[in-house]
Amino acid sequence: MLWQCARAGGRRAHTAHGSGEQVDSLALALGLIVSLDPGFLAVVGLSLRVTATAVLIAALIGLPLGALLALKRFPGRSMVIVVVNAMMGLPPVVVGLLVFLALSRAGPLGALGLLFTPTAMIAAQTVLALPIVIAITRQIVEDLWGEYREHLLSLGLKGVRAVPTLLWDGRFSLTTGLLAAFGRASAEVGAVLIVGGNIAGSTRTMTTTIALETSKGDLPLALGLGLVLIGLTLLINAAAYGASRVGARHAV
Repeated sequence: MLWQCARAGGRRAHTAHGSGEQVDSLALALGLIVSLDPGFLAVVGLSLRVTATAVLIAALIGLPLGALLALKRFPGRSMVIVVVNAMMGLPPVVVGLLVFLALSRAGPLGALGLLFTPTAMIAAQTVLALPIVIAITRQIVEDLWGEYREHLLSLGLKGVRAVPTLLWDGRFSLTTGLLAAFGRASAEVGAVLIVGGNIAGSTRTMTTTIALETSKGDLPLALGLGLVLIGLTLLINAAAYGASRVGARHAV
């Protein structure tokens, strides 16, 4: 399998000297990508499944919560908004630690046996993505409500009844927010390393594999996964830009 060849080549390159080391490592990395190596694809596939599931859960929870936070007025609302915005910058390792404590044997959810599984990683990434979705949704819906408030009220749409209309009208901007949440979650390493354990064939993602293989001197595998992550980042940004452009044209 090309994966094993890349590992062997990476170890040889690690002990070698000269400019050829980087070239050889890059060539082996490109070979892993082009050959669609099964082991390589398994890591990429697991990463995408975990992140996509986490963002989907965050969207199902965060879109309605963000919309309600934009429309409802209640005591302490400003403090809730401050807390949500602050949680967008939560250190991933802290999130990982909190999820670890909740899922550990002595934790409240320990009986479920989810620690060191992909489900635990999904939970950690959901916690990271959720504040982003809520905060962006609140801002977008609040802006739309300010713009279309009189029209929606004339149609009898207010409060919860206005949420579906406002979410639909802001769908392009909300898509950009969801893509931002996906980018945040997909690039995360600390939280998933803590709750997933970086177990080969089970919970090893692109970011945790890059960290592990770089420390072991397996540069081709780390470079290959790094190139995929860069490509994924470019794709996410292109999609976000496209969504914003479509939304701008739709608003005209």
